[in-house]
Amino acid sequence: MISQTANLKQLEQLNEEIIRCRKCPRLVCYREKVAHEKRRAFREWEYWGKPVPGFGDPRAKLLILGLAPAAHGANRTGRMFTGDRSGDFLYAALYRAGFANQPTSVRRGDGLKLKNAYISATARCAPPANKPLPSELANCRPYFERELALIRPRAILALGSIAMRAYLTLLREEGRIKTFAAFPFLHGANYKLPGDLPRLFASYHPSQQNTFTGKLTEAMMTRVLLAIRRFLGSD
Repeated sequence: MISQTANLKQLEQLNEEIIRCRKCPRLVCYREKVAHEKRRAFREWEYWGKPVPGFGDPRAKLLILGLAPAAHGANRTGRMFTGDRSGDFLYAALYRAGFANQPTSVRRGDGLKLKNAYISATARCAPPANKPLPSELANCRPYFERELALIRPRAILALGSIAMRAYLTLLREEGRIKTFAAFPFLHGANYKLPGDLPRLFASYHPSQQNTFTGKLTEAMMTRVLLAIRRFLGSD
């Protein structure tokens, strides 16, 4: 078994590799263009403008899988779900459920720490219109696969149908499942997967489109996270 120290070092090396990635020309062009042009409200910021690595507790039992960095959120701050409304909503919920030490996330180094949770994404670069191409998701998939092997979570929370499908696609390619039909995306659903795979939980993505319209409320997000806590507490 890999020691915790060696495991942490490998995760750090993986994150360094992610940050250097230039596999997708369209995403490289877009993320750097946004970082150069900036948004007026953030003109004093030095944008990150690179792929965004995972963030959280390297010994986490919960892995949260999002879609992709926001152009003026994580692409600006360099940390998953940091600096935009989606992150404001998510981290407040994680705090309420006991997975974070504070409810806000403004920038790297702001004191935020996750407890028993680690955040990843299906795409590591901000995509135009928040829509990564299938080929771009495929390019990022090996990074997520290696994260799973290093962190070995007991539960996965997929934020949105694209994230959930990306995870199921990985399992299908590995031969762990044959079809998606048994695992439809439904907010609040959770699925026992074959063998010793992590329990799969699903939630609507905390995008403004969902939270501003009431499709996803604070209570709905909190219920999902508390259900995960109960599951993890059954060890």
